[in-house]
Amino acid sequence: MPEAEASRAAVSVRRASIRYVETSALLAALLEQEPEAKRSLRSQGLRVTSALTVAEAQRAIVRARVSGRLTQAQERAVARALRTFLLRCDLVAVTDDVLTRAGRPFPVEPVRTLDAIHLATVELLGEPPALLTVVTRDARVRSNAAALGYPTA
Repeated sequence: MPEAEASRAAVSVRRASIRYVETSALLAALLEQEPEAKRSLRSQGLRVTSALTVAEAQRAIVRARVSGRLTQAQERAVARALRTFLLRCDLVAVTDDVLTRAGRPFPVEPVRTLDAIHLATVELLGEPPALLTVVTRDARVRSNAAALGYPTA
């Protein structure tokens, strides 16, 4: 394959790739300002997350403010960053199919319910593992995603 065609093919694959952003990675970027997490969220590809992530992130922001970890100004800035992320992200509903899959065993048990919902969402997206990367900071989600054949970041 000529070099120009190979380059176009690589760009096409990056654009076609999907990055499922699990809550722990999003919070590492928003609340911890972790450089690696922020880079991972900005990587090329379509960003997808669960509606569950929205609720988990909003609750984490409230908890951080109430516990004194964030000032009101910081809370507003983090909430604004969350809204911006969500505008740039495809949101997947927590459907009956997701909940049914979440109730079945995963390769590396035990798995907490909310983690199972994330993993079930990833599986039910129906994308081949080669095109979907799971962006997470959670060890259980990471080990299960890997066991299911998905790359992680």
